[in-house]
Amino acid sequence: MKLLIIANRLPINIKSVEPLTFERSPGGLVSGLLTFLQRSNTEDYLWLGWAGSSIKKKAIDKISSELMDKTKSVAVYIPDKLMERFYNGFCNKTLWPLFHGMYPLAVYDESLWESYVEVNKIFAQYTLKELEKGDALVWVHDYHLMLLPSMIRNIAPDAKIGFFLHIPFPPPEIFSYIPWRREILEGMLGSDLIGFHTYEYTINFLRSLSKVLGVEHTMGEAIFANRLVKVDTFPMGIDFQLFNEKGKSDQEALKIREALGDKRIIFSVDRLDYTKGIYNRLLAFEEFLEKREEWRGKVVMILNMVPSREGVEHYQRMKRQIEEKISEINGKFGSVEWVPILYHYRSLSTEDLIAYYRASDVILVTPIKDGMNLVAKEFIASRHDLRGVIILSEFAGSSKELGEAILVNPNSIRDLALAIEKALELPEDEQARRLVIMQDRLKRYNITKWGTDFIEALKNSVKRREELKTRELNPRLMKKIGDMFRNSNRRLLLLDYDGTLVPLSKNPDKAVPTEEVKKLLMRLASHDNTTIVLISGRKRENLETWFGHLPIYIVAEHGCFLRKPDGEWEIKYQISSDFKEKVKNIMEIYADRLPQSIIEEKECAVAFHYRKADQEMASARVAELVEELRDLLSGTELNLLMGNKVVEVRPAGINKGSAALGFCSECDFILAVGDDITDEDMFRVLPQRSITVKVGLSYSFARYRVESYVKVLELLKYLLEDEV
Repeated sequence: MKLLIIANRLPINIKSVEPLTFERSPGGLVSGLLTFLQRSNTEDYLWLGWAGSSIKKKAIDKISSELMDKTKSVAVYIPDKLMERFYNGFCNKTLWPLFHGMYPLAVYDESLWESYVEVNKIFAQYTLKELEKGDALVWVHDYHLMLLPSMIRNIAPDAKIGFFLHIPFPPPEIFSYIPWRREILEGMLGSDLIGFHTYEYTINFLRSLSKVLGVEHTMGEAIFANRLVKVDTFPMGIDFQLFNEKGKSDQEALKIREALGDKRIIFSVDRLDYTKGIYNRLLAFEEFLEKREEWRGKVVMILNMVPSREGVEHYQRMKRQIEEKISEINGKFGSVEWVPILYHYRSLSTEDLIAYYRASDVILVTPIKDGMNLVAKEFIASRHDLRGVIILSEFAGSSKELGEAILVNPNSIRDLALAIEKALELPEDEQARRLVIMQDRLKRYNITKWGTDFIEALKNSVKRREELKTRELNPRLMKKIGDMFRNSNRRLLLLDYDGTLVPLSKNPDKAVPTEEVKKLLMRLASHDNTTIVLISGRKRENLETWFGHLPIYIVAEHGCFLRKPDGEWEIKYQISSDFKEKVKNIMEIYADRLPQSIIEEKECAVAFHYRKADQEMASARVAELVEELRDLLSGTELNLLMGNKVVEVRPAGINKGSAALGFCSECDFILAVGDDITDEDMFRVLPQRSITVKVGLSYSFARYRVESYVKVLELLKYLLEDEV
């Protein structure tokens, strides 16, 4: 199957159109993906990306076929003015600072947002054209295209879409500042699989889903727009072999060391950006030289700053500030024989970069916040001599894998200065011990493993989606079930109430049945040899009020009470009022601590409902409640039930399964429908021939599924031949 890679930029920079000449684009994303494609022998792929501001629409049309043949890529044309508002505007004035936790720098401009939407639409048009040519896996990359998955999904609902974010995802407290937070989350949720570099970013995203959209997850699986979306962590690796191989870089590294004599080398390389913490490194180096005079003349910092966003005034101010600080330090401590900081403002080839890695004694990788930061991994991989020390920010994604590095808080100049001191004095055997551990880890989870794991996870997510779809009750299957119903001798219908016959309501008292539901049940119950059992966790008073006039069985409180069609109630179990009072007292404490939660007292149970509560707060409070209730119930004949936004204490051994089995004898047609975890007890124990239907998406023992209560009512109508 073809792999469609969608990224903001092409993997190449077009230098000229006639003849077509190009060079590989710089940057970790391009380098990593191209290496993955090469190492994994992925040949059937296509890369869609922006062609660059120097290429006009006519030129793109002219070279499109040649570009595809030579580079397996499709150039996306975006007008220069629109691209400026999109890239230097919304992407880098709004998303970049916000996602890196620097929200005071973020700009919230409606016109920039509109440009962001427009560019994502353009990418969607190009992607859909390619999908028309044949089936493909779509892999969307990074913060520039967060709306793209849903735009594709809206036109191609069966598309196989993965999305990977290469920068941090902020906690909901920060993410919520953005006015278009719902649109961004919904855009990403168009994917089958969403990937992040670290568990922290994954959790931040899942928390934001709960806080902003009210969408919860189970083990990283969220249900949105009646689809299952998998959210997981995939720490990006590097081409370990490339950086670890001996070669020309060794000779270049030797030249660097010889040029600097016997001086120890501290290396720093980063793109010009306020998230990289470059200025703090200079302050720390200055403090180190202040306090450790014996190191003066014996250590050199090589600071290489890679040009970035040179047209943005903020970046130019930052560049001037850094350069002024370098001059100040060199003037303060330097001499004719010794320049403390050697400064370069240029891009480095991979070969030159490896040479500097191998020449250095210490490398400073201390961003204020970074999604992953592959420089740290590249340095470790390059040291086949098992020498060198890395000082790494605890706020870089790579720090989660490289715990043997000297980890620092980059906001503490004192800690940074002490780390430099420690790194320069770390014994060689300790350097080797740490590097061996980190290298072994990087060998195992390299760039190929990263890409392969993501693609396999995407395929599994798509497979799960398709499996659920094949179990979905379509009109053909509904008609077949209707025929089975009419051709059977003894029929049994076991129907849940909330979420099955009526929509779920944040206020349970407002989930009143419609006249349509009552009429349907009456018509079904009027068929000869047909038993209708309404089996619910509701109190019997509610069910009697709503359905007492119907000739049906009513099971209340999950099986504690049974009402026969003649109106007589049977009590199956009772709970002592004293113990119920203890349970209620505990629940009341947590109801006070969780606004919008309510307690429902039943005859045989007590329920704690939190559907209306803030779901993020609820996750913590409910976990505490459950723990306390489990301690209370230990050794008793009561069970704790975790339902859909409800925690219920009820008698052990009483459930919908045991209640349902009492009706099954001699029935040759059994239909059971429900939406909650409480209905799984019923699905699990019913005879194998039963037709079991789950409402909604989730793991289930049911044979079939439907989207919502609307489809349940449609199914019940199919059972009535004269209403089809």
